[in-house]
Amino acid sequence: MKILVVDDEKDIQPLFEQRFRKEIKNGEVRFAFAHSGEEALTYLVNNSHEVVLILSDINMPGMSGLDLLGRIKQKYNAPPPVVMMITAYGDTENYNRAMELNADDFLTKPVDFTELKQKIKTLS
Repeated sequence: MKILVVDDEKDIQPLFEQRFRKEIKNGEVRFAFAHSGEEALTYLVNNSHEVVLILSDINMPGMSGLDLLGRIKQKYNAPPPVVMMITAYGDTENYNRAMELNADDFLTKPVDFTELKQKIKTLS
């Protein structure tokens, strides 16, 4: 399963690669990383057919994760990727807006990787 992680924090890539080391080694998951909403959209232009799951931070400079979510759900609908929003702020306003934009799930930071792995297993 190909997972696109979108987060402006550069240390997110080694964190995910360490936490999913076994799954990567076994070929269960493959990751791609984008550090902005704009970079994620550029990646999806050529790779949307590969991406099954998008994990996107909400609060990023430039295009927010919510703006990215809206664009993804409008453009990529056959088949649509699953989009899980991740935020350090578990506030009701961001949650409600994400759900209005058809987010498939909403996670708070710090990410519970055990829970995330369970959610990913239900997708495969």
